[in-house]
Amino acid sequence: MPDISTGTRVLRYFIEVAGHSSFRRAAISLGIQESSVSRGIRNLEHQIGASLFIRHSGGITLTPAGQRFLDRVRDALDQLETGAREAAATGQPQRTHLKIGVFSVAACGPISQLFVDFDRHYPHIDVEFHESSAAHHLLSIGKAEIDLAFTVGNSHPHSYDATEIWRERVFFAFREGHPLTLKSRLAWSELAQERLLTSSGGSGDEIRDYVTDRVRGTGGEPKVVAHNIGRYGLLGLVAACQGIMPLLESETILSIPGVTYRPVGGEALPIFVITSPKNDSPAARALLTLARTRGQSG
Repeated sequence: MPDISTGTRVLRYFIEVAGHSSFRRAAISLGIQESSVSRGIRNLEHQIGASLFIRHSGGITLTPAGQRFLDRVRDALDQLETGAREAAATGQPQRTHLKIGVFSVAACGPISQLFVDFDRHYPHIDVEFHESSAAHHLLSIGKAEIDLAFTVGNSHPHSYDATEIWRERVFFAFREGHPLTLKSRLAWSELAQERLLTSSGGSGDEIRDYVTDRVRGTGGEPKVVAHNIGRYGLLGLVAACQGIMPLLESETILSIPGVTYRPVGGEALPIFVITSPKNDSPAARALLTLARTRGQSG
């Protein structure tokens, strides 16, 4: 039985020589000396105990044994390369896509730190963010358009898994020089006469409902003015003396000339992470676990 201990290097020499019908041209293609190629082929023939080429003045041709061996070698090397790629793929995490609903892409604080940590632990997972209201996120979860959502509160009825992960204080944005900015903390009753600017979507709906309930609880009736613009746009209206704007503490990272922030009350709004129990995505489970862990530690 022949000793088959030849490495893939010599087998590739053999394939090149067969393809070029020349030791010289094969050596040029491989970028090595012709003597190395011819010596490798001689050793290969010696190991398998058969002549692979017929040498003649016009070049070389494969023997019948050489032709059969060539077919086998090509198949074997193809399988080796495929196996190597599969092994490398097993050792390297595949890129995964995760769609996340958030209440504000402008939010800093806990939610931004969560995704910093997530990216550090799972760099192979690409995250796509969708900003909207809690109600819209619940619809998107039901349609499998997003994997999970971070919402302000959990007041809408649904059949999904919801976990409170942290709480955030409510602040108000004021035009600099507003009389209430002289206070370090506001009472809900002091806001009853103010024009409250809100927007649809994101955290706007939930904060609006929360603020409305708190002001009414003091016997007042809030003057809510809704605008179809984003958070930056609302802050621009605040700077233009069009009213005051409620927002979460994590959103006070937004800096607008002429606008300052003050906290109100002693309460904080709960932030929930919501996902469908039917979602078996490993990436979604990884983020959910990290969010819950941070919530417990915070």
